[in-house]
Amino acid sequence: MMNATQLQAHLRETQCIMTESIMSKAATMEIPINSNGDTGTLPEDDGLEQAAKMQWSLDEKVGSSRGTRDLQQVMVSGPNLNETSIVSGGYGGTAEGIIPTSSIKGPAVHFNVKYKQRIPVTGLGSNMHHSSSSSSMTAEETTRGVAVEKLESLRTWGLNTYKCTKQMISERFGRGSRTVDLELEAQIEVLRDTKRKYENVLRLARALTNHFYNMVQTQHALGDTFADLSQKSPELRDSLTCSSLQDEFGYNAETQKLLCKNGETLLGAINFFVFSINTLVNKTMEDTLMTIKMYENARLEFDAYRSDLEELSLGPRDAAAMTRIDSAQQQYQLHKEKYERLRSDVTIKLKFLEENKVKVMHKQLLLFHNAISAYFAGNQQQLEQTLKQFNIKLRPPGADKPSWLEEQ
Repeated sequence: MMNATQLQAHLRETQCIMTESIMSKAATMEIPINSNGDTGTLPEDDGLEQAAKMQWSLDEKVGSSRGTRDLQQVMVSGPNLNETSIVSGGYGGTAEGIIPTSSIKGPAVHFNVKYKQRIPVTGLGSNMHHSSSSSSMTAEETTRGVAVEKLESLRTWGLNTYKCTKQMISERFGRGSRTVDLELEAQIEVLRDTKRKYENVLRLARALTNHFYNMVQTQHALGDTFADLSQKSPELRDSLTCSSLQDEFGYNAETQKLLCKNGETLLGAINFFVFSINTLVNKTMEDTLMTIKMYENARLEFDAYRSDLEELSLGPRDAAAMTRIDSAQQQYQLHKEKYERLRSDVTIKLKFLEENKVKVMHKQLLLFHNAISAYFAGNQQQLEQTLKQFNIKLRPPGADKPSWLEEQ
């Protein structure tokens, strides 16, 4: 058996070996940290506790106070990290993952309260949320801008309508002044009177076309009846005058057919006359009258803002009044330019309309006269020559009827 001295020496050697083993494990110990920054449970803690228990039991048997103090110092204050390194990659980590800890002092595992705070993770979801919020804000701003623009346009329209209505009522009751261009107003009145007269000519020409078309259709039916009687009359078979009556029916049938053909030719000329007058009245003149209407509205707006500026000019001259006067002056200039521009447009259109009207009416009146004269004179050759002179092509019979596809 060993004596007390040998047993104590053996226990010291065992203590040194265990201490070196614990130091080596602590030197390469990996400290896991969860997502919140809290330290996890170290697997080496159990080994340390078991070693401490074993050492304490040995100390109780032997009573070595020095070994107990050394082991307790290691357990309480931890290994000296000034001479160790923390390997982030585990026991098999490379040298790149070693972090020198010469400046770290204190226990091996130190709890940091700040790690309890959750670290915000910025990634795709955050970017998507940011872009979605940005797009929603952009759409909201766009909608708001459109609404503001509509409200502003509505306000401008209401103010303009109020001023124009006030000016129109003032002019009607003789209390307001209006801008008058006597020469232009006279030309406009002549145009309106001419349009009314041409509309009457157009209405009568259409009535003549309808009546003459009915007459031609009647002549066509009468010619067919005469032709049928000249061939299939049963009461003329045994009569002595059968041949002479049949000839008379045939002559009349041919006459009606010739009149029907000439009537269709005249109808072509009258239809061309009606079409040209309709284009002149309802398109060319109407376009000029639309421009005149715009000119009259611009004139009314110009007079309304002119009257507004005159009223403000007669009032006080404080800062607020001067601001309103400057704004009214700008509006006055804008409407003055618009009024002058439209007046120039009306003058030019009236000039070209007069030239166009003279050319069109001269041609159409000549066509109408020659066609009517040739028809009632029975001059078929002259009637056809008139249509060729004015490049009028007659439609073949049945051209006005819808096709079988349109009927379906």
